[in-house]
Amino acid sequence: MRSRERKLQLFLELLRPGPETTVLDVGVTNAPFGGGSTDNFFEARYPWPERITGVGRTELDRFAAAFPSVRAVRADGRELPFADGAFDLGFSNAVVEHVAGGRDGQRRFVHELCRVAQRVFVTTPNRFFPVEVHTLLPFVHWLPAGVRERLIPFDDVLDPLGPKALAALFPYSVRVINTGMTLIAVGPE
Repeated sequence: MRSRERKLQLFLELLRPGPETTVLDVGVTNAPFGGGSTDNFFEARYPWPERITGVGRTELDRFAAAFPSVRAVRADGRELPFADGAFDLGFSNAVVEHVAGGRDGQRRFVHELCRVAQRVFVTTPNRFFPVEVHTLLPFVHWLPAGVRERLIPFDDVLDPLGPKALAALFPYSVRVINTGMTLIAVGPE
């Protein structure tokens, strides 16, 4: 949770949203916040949740019940149902490494977020940090994809990124902040 709190603080400091700022959070889950879970921390901690639209790939009934002031939309992040520039800010925390389709799928995801939001804040675990943050296993994320997929008990795609690979996904120049364990891309610069 401490890592997520730092990310939210950076988001607030770097992008300076206010009570009128519209925010799109791509990657919400169908779960409440708390009880040991850090899912949807952004909606739980953001000062103006009524200005958030949360997008997730699954049903969002539990999410909607937990966050009634947040607009919930079921959609694939690679094909967002919003107009160009519809949101002031786009936020996505630790989602891009789970996007199917390799780097092309990840690029499509990031480009869609950049298309619908005027500025973005995208985080992902740092491929070069020695511990894989989802499983807490050392070095396993450095193995070739086929071997990694057999060893990591993960139902989803896990395709970690380094700083250069993350920056290369964007259609414009971004600032990549490396906190060691996490990479944060903020843009456009």
